[in-house]
Amino acid sequence: MRRVSKLIYLMFFISCIQVSCNQGEKTQSGQSEKNIKEPLIKINKKLVKSEDERIQEFLDRYGWNMSQTGSGLRYLVYHKGNGKAATIDKIAVMNFSVTLLNGDTLYTSRDDGPKEFQIGKGGVESGLEEGILLLKEGDRAKFIIPSHLAFGLVGDGEKIPAKATLVYDVELIHIK
Repeated sequence: MRRVSKLIYLMFFISCIQVSCNQGEKTQSGQSEKNIKEPLIKINKKLVKSEDERIQEFLDRYGWNMSQTGSGLRYLVYHKGNGKAATIDKIAVMNFSVTLLNGDTLYTSRDDGPKEFQIGKGGVESGLEEGILLLKEGDRAKFIIPSHLAFGLVGDGEKIPAKATLVYDVELIHIK
């Protein structure tokens, strides 16, 4: 299964390069851009479905009953705070840990200090921004961020691998 997934990723990546290089022109074999896009869309749907199945297996294993947004972010607020709600343009300060579905810890505020970012300015994963907007000061939550809302096909170039689903455990300390 892992070998098939890698092959699908490779095919997807090569096809993306081919589409971007041709930019709507006919390929050497005479295929139009539409004929190239349709298989890419199919492959992408299979990849999203496969990742969604892995996330569901993870949730079932731990017995977590999480809500899901339209984008695919899963979240569970397990401790309610009573502070200010997070809003666009405010600065969020949070304690956090980031792990993979297999339990490997990648980053934590214990090692790196609290994370601080301006909401809506794109300095963090889109899934994290979406999740923070669901919280108030003092809330503690878990987010499962699918790869398309995290670091996608390439990872972060440091600890997060390509196509990684991230599990965030966060505590929203303060909204400035």
